[in-house]
Amino acid sequence: MPPVTQGLLIANVAVFLLQSAGGGQLELFFALWPPGHGFAPWQLITYSFLHGGIGHIFFNMLALYMFGSDIERLFGSRYFLSFYFASVISAALCQLVFTAVTGAPPFPTIGASGGVYGLLLAFGMYFPRRMVMLIFPPIPMQARYFVILFGALELVFGVTGTGAGVAHFAHLGGMLGGWLVIQYRRRGFPFSR
Repeated sequence: MPPVTQGLLIANVAVFLLQSAGGGQLELFFALWPPGHGFAPWQLITYSFLHGGIGHIFFNMLALYMFGSDIERLFGSRYFLSFYFASVISAALCQLVFTAVTGAPPFPTIGASGGVYGLLLAFGMYFPRRMVMLIFPPIPMQARYFVILFGALELVFGVTGTGAGVAHFAHLGGMLGGWLVIQYRRRGFPFSR
């Protein structure tokens, strides 16, 4: 396993263990809170190391392992780390904008999903024909269709409010951040070449 992917896995699991023993104290300072309700700049990154239960961290770390390894080998460790955290920050910003625009009640955002959705998008763009397997139901499909399906579901769930407590627009924000970094990598800014 490449070093940054491995380091992110270890860091997430270590923080999850601390979080489990901390009785909610880490969430007060390190979860992503809306401005005026406890927001601090470091939360744009730290929220991604916190998780809301064993299922939450398991699926995020499984996706990080599945998609991160190939993307890190492709990008190189340094660029991969920048790409991952650009997706995390983009996810956070989208979630903050969504909360401000909709007037949703202040609620902390946690989880590595924004970074994972950025990796998922990159995997679909760089390995479009590689076969991946859905877990429920176990259906094999090409990575490009997998990414389109997950992006479309997140948009539908976000617009309809399905799956309360899930930051669907943060997931889409992670994909947006990943796409912007890929466009920059391919064409430079402002993507004119």
